[in-house]
Amino acid sequence: MEHALLLAERGRGKVSPNPLVGCVLVKNNTIIAEGWHDHLGGLHAEQMAIHDAEENGHSPNGSVAYVTLEPCNHFGRTPPCTEALMWAGVKEVVIAHHDPNPTVRGNGCRALEEAGIPTRTGLMEAEAREQMLAFLHWCEHRRPLVTVKLALDANGSVDDRSTDPQRFTSRGCLEKVHELRRDCDAVLVGVNTVNRDNPQLNVRLIPSTRQPLRVVLDPNGRVNSSAQLIHDGGETLLMQENFTGLSSLMHQLADQEIQRVLVEGGPTTVHRFIEAGLVDELFLVHSDAVHASPVPSGITSDVLVSAGLDLAHEYVWGDERVEHYLRSF
Repeated sequence: MEHALLLAERGRGKVSPNPLVGCVLVKNNTIIAEGWHDHLGGLHAEQMAIHDAEENGHSPNGSVAYVTLEPCNHFGRTPPCTEALMWAGVKEVVIAHHDPNPTVRGNGCRALEEAGIPTRTGLMEAEAREQMLAFLHWCEHRRPLVTVKLALDANGSVDDRSTDPQRFTSRGCLEKVHELRRDCDAVLVGVNTVNRDNPQLNVRLIPSTRQPLRVVLDPNGRVNSSAQLIHDGGETLLMQENFTGLSSLMHQLADQEIQRVLVEGGPTTVHRFIEAGLVDELFLVHSDAVHASPVPSGITSDVLVSAGLDLAHEYVWGDERVEHYLRSF
């Protein structure tokens, strides 16, 4: 199962709104095939593993399938994985996490059991849940998982008003931010960030097969008409409604199968999400830079803990130290 979870990572940034899924087939205590969901519309992990076995001269008949998510039992972009496993003749299916998607919800296991194929669920479930958190959160709560990224100077400032807008973190840190963007379905900022920084908010520094939707909160229609994210050909959503509490915005995005939103706005936007109780995780980037004319963020560990977020990890991104806060799920 650990190997199946590693395989699932190969689909990161390429399969949303589908989840990351990995599968291995084991026969006589030996892995005979492996598969993962590689891209939207492509083979599911189970189907790829069965194909891999046959292509390499192994019969999947009598094998045990280890799958990170309960196999689907409905027709979507591909046929049901339960039927593929039955056809392949697997003798048992071991599953890390059940599928909360209303189209599955136990039907995969039930179909396999009714076909005489025993199933076991829960092996490395916590690891699988962490890997598929955005998908599971979307299924269970019908709103996107909200991730915030905020960079601070040595004194907790987000900007230096004494200069033109410029990045104050390292190239290595920026590459990690682009990884975050690749893993999210949408990037959200407020109109002040657009007018001050004129950002692109896309994925440029790392390989990516897709670009996130750019969402700009602009209730008073103040966005600069020459902003590059309006004219660069990418998809941008200008939201001019006044979203009290932001819940209606989250439901709108969820209806578009947006499962994870990266908030890269300034303090005003970030505080709105915190006060609405919508922040699920936050990456606080600490730089050694010192701003001459600082713009205080108002974000401290006490503020985050009060919002239900706990420090879970610490990383180094390029030259910067990063604190990763998470809400308990």
